[in-house]
Amino acid sequence: MADITRRLGFRHLRAAPTAHIRHLRGGRPVHQGAGLAFWFRPLTAAISEVPLEDRELAMLFHARTADYQDLAVQATVTYRITDPAVAAERLDFGIDPDTGAWRAEPLEQIGTLLTETAQQHALELVAATPLAGTLTEGITAVRRRIAEGLTGDARLAEIGLAVIAVRVTALRPEAETERALRTPAREQVQQEADRATYERRALAVERERAIAENEMANRIELARREEELVAQEGANARRRAEQDAEADAVRAEAESVRRTRLAAAEAEADRLTAAARAEAERALGEAKAAAEQAWLAAHQQAGPEVLRALAVIRLAEHLPRIDSVTLTPDVLTGLLSRLGVGGNGDGGAR
Repeated sequence: MADITRRLGFRHLRAAPTAHIRHLRGGRPVHQGAGLAFWFRPLTAAISEVPLEDRELAMLFHARTADYQDLAVQATVTYRITDPAVAAERLDFGIDPDTGAWRAEPLEQIGTLLTETAQQHALELVAATPLAGTLTEGITAVRRRIAEGLTGDARLAEIGLAVIAVRVTALRPEAETERALRTPAREQVQQEADRATYERRALAVERERAIAENEMANRIELARREEELVAQEGANARRRAEQDAEADAVRAEAESVRRTRLAAAEAEADRLTAAARAEAERALGEAKAAAEQAWLAAHQQAGPEVLRALAVIRLAEHLPRIDSVTLTPDVLTGLLSRLGVGGNGDGGAR
């Protein structure tokens, strides 16, 4: 909307760059173009403002398919006014010189025209197509038909309109029909899901079986290796026992040889010892005999007094231990008398 200000009975208009202004005075154009700014007198001026920007028009209408099913079509049309001068002549884009607002509703007229034209082309296509075909391939076909219809419409070209793009966002049947149409697809999806579940379970069972077989094979292989290990350990134990027996035999033989040698050495030592002892005893006997002989020879040469003294000494050596001896006068007198008697007898004998 144009910006209009008042000054002393005059008006100043300032338009946006996307608005085409057409100023007529006395039926002749005075100012014409986009983004203008000028002064004018409201009593003699006829001003139109035509938008130049792209505009979006959303539309929603119902159509009936070939199998008598109601279908809601939701679309969006992008259009632009390419010839603002022609559009200002064919449609009422006049604005109030005091406020700058449109006196009529030209954009609603354009929207109604575009909606009815698009609806006409869409209805012709949908009416010749069953509901299933419309839902599967209808969006592209409906969009193409609406675009071709609006582009080739002569009336739109006469008022300076150009359709830039057409988008069909939805083709929706009634709620009950949509639920009924969804049921087979839902069932099929459920069947696919069940089949996938069964396949997954079958695959899981197959994998479990493979795992069980692998575990069994591993256990069999482990048992075989354990058997080989036990056999090897037995062979090792037998070989170890044989080696130990051989070592014991070698040790026993060595011990026997050692003991034999030791016994022989001990016997030889005992023999040598006995021989030495016998030699020593022989030598000792010879010495004793020589001593006895010398002793006897010495006694043979000694007198009787010496012999009696030696006899007393030898007797004293073999008498038991006497701690004390008590001699009474009677014993001493008798002993002395006997010694005197013995002395006399020996002397008389000599």
